[in-house]
Amino acid sequence: MRIDYYFWMNSDWAYLGADRLERIAADHGVSIRYMPVDLPDVYRRTGGQLLSDRAPERQAYRIVELRRWCRTLGIHVNPTPKYMCPNADAASRIVIAADMMKLPVVPLYKAILRAEWCEERDISDPAELRRILSACGLDVNAILATADMPDVEKLYRTYTDDAVKAGVFGSPSYVFNGELFWGQDRLDMLEAAIAASGGAAQ
Repeated sequence: MRIDYYFWMNSDWAYLGADRLERIAADHGVSIRYMPVDLPDVYRRTGGQLLSDRAPERQAYRIVELRRWCRTLGIHVNPTPKYMCPNADAASRIVIAADMMKLPVVPLYKAILRAEWCEERDISDPAELRRILSACGLDVNAILATADMPDVEKLYRTYTDDAVKAGVFGSPSYVFNGELFWGQDRLDMLEAAIAASGGAAQ
């Protein structure tokens, strides 16, 4: 039994839901497949809009909702960081490379998201990515070399294609038993679906 986890490496909402997703999977004995996607490409194919292109009212409400969820979860996020939503392709390939190398993915992707949303750092900057990898105790050169391999880029594009095929249109999205759950505010519903299925014991 597995959760297919589609997320953007610029997703503040993915950061807010990361720990709860891990808890749900651990509690129910379900594995997670980590699948970073090119969300701007997903938006182009599913009718979505980048934040900067949305109406001011929608942008303002996003900030209200983020602040509410931060209070509810006790997690800090800056709704308007200095380097907001830069190109996330390199960060995505790094996470995919680490996963291919069977290295810990969760602390790495959370560190990248935290760098953007909590630490005012530019995650499109190769030097910043090197520092993040080093701080995670990972072999920087080995991961970067793997991230540059054509197979990693191919998998990144495959994940993006698979997301669209699964009905994904935003980040984070979770697919379990063919059922899509969009947004960290649907994690309780995801957990209920796992529990109803019997989890890994099914």
